[in-house]
Amino acid sequence: MQEALPDHYKPWMEIALRLPHLIENRQLRAHVYRMPLLDCRFLKSYREQRLAHMALAAITMGFVWQEGEGQPQKVLPRSLAIPFVEVSRNLGLPPILVHSDLVLTNWTKRNPEGPLEISNLETIISFPGGESLRGFILVTVLVEKAAVPGLKALVQGMEAIRQHSQYTLLEALQQLRLSIQDITRALAQMHDYVDPDIFYSVIRIFLSGWKDNPAMPVGLVYEGVATEPLKYSGGSAAQSSVLHAFDEFLGIEHCKESVGFLHRMRDYMPPSHKAFLEDLHAAPSLRDYILASGPGDCLMAYNQCVEALVELRSYHINVVARYIISAATRARSRGLTHPLPHALEDRGTGGTAMLSFLKSVREKTMEALLCPGA
Repeated sequence: MQEALPDHYKPWMEIALRLPHLIENRQLRAHVYRMPLLDCRFLKSYREQRLAHMALAAITMGFVWQEGEGQPQKVLPRSLAIPFVEVSRNLGLPPILVHSDLVLTNWTKRNPEGPLEISNLETIISFPGGESLRGFILVTVLVEKAAVPGLKALVQGMEAIRQHSQYTLLEALQQLRLSIQDITRALAQMHDYVDPDIFYSVIRIFLSGWKDNPAMPVGLVYEGVATEPLKYSGGSAAQSSVLHAFDEFLGIEHCKESVGFLHRMRDYMPPSHKAFLEDLHAAPSLRDYILASGPGDCLMAYNQCVEALVELRSYHINVVARYIISAATRARSRGLTHPLPHALEDRGTGGTAMLSFLKSVREKTMEALLCPGA
């Protein structure tokens, strides 16, 4: 991925690349206040704009949360706020750290010729959290990588429906199932690389936003941009387009409350990702096609995809329970939490009541199974 910006933006990158040190030593806010107001017009390519967004987003999260949940910074200085909002508008992204910053833009290969594996990957920008933070980001990169064959398969599947090709559709569904199973296996690496207590007590705060967050009930003032505070959700796995795409293709319909949150998270995706999901939604219905075709291999393969997705969502619930619910209990027993985080213990960094949301999404996925006699 892109790792450097034009020299004009050195003040941004010098801070962004030293974030863990500056945050841990409580020096980041002082550096940000001394930062010059830079013009965005020298950001020429899309990749440069994405790297700039990631750098400014990471500096913003560190700036706001440097002192923890008890003392968030309520005003983003103009030298950070103005260029961040401008770059965000150019990219069609919100001015906060999003999944496409933390994960999709934030990796590089140690050996450019080597494999896309965790041993050959490195993050570009970090927060406090050391190896656990690196593991959290890079395992999520591998989850996205595991999804690629599945995304290709559903494009093939949509074409197969248009062509009325049962054989091609069956192939696509089988490939989609394998991809979903690979995603679950990739997610399992979280346990090898990420310490739950470090994730909960050190990393999580830097992914938290200022919407639906009791620590910042009125939002954040972006100085020089708006006089009123603005509210944006923190990072969330729901900002990845992968499971949205699988749900759209398989025709899985979630309950009204979940749909509201999931659709809001699409505004936190690159516009091309959101457009892809809208195209999937507008495409001919896979479920209708399979129901019209009657019992057979395609119906069985469809159900196997849904079952694999249920297993993935069950596994995700277990991961969340370990990394947030159990970790919160341990932190409380050791007296490590400030009074405020109790309100956040059952909430994701995106602001949802996590377990109830994830369980609802899993139940609705289960309900999508088709009866062979349907």
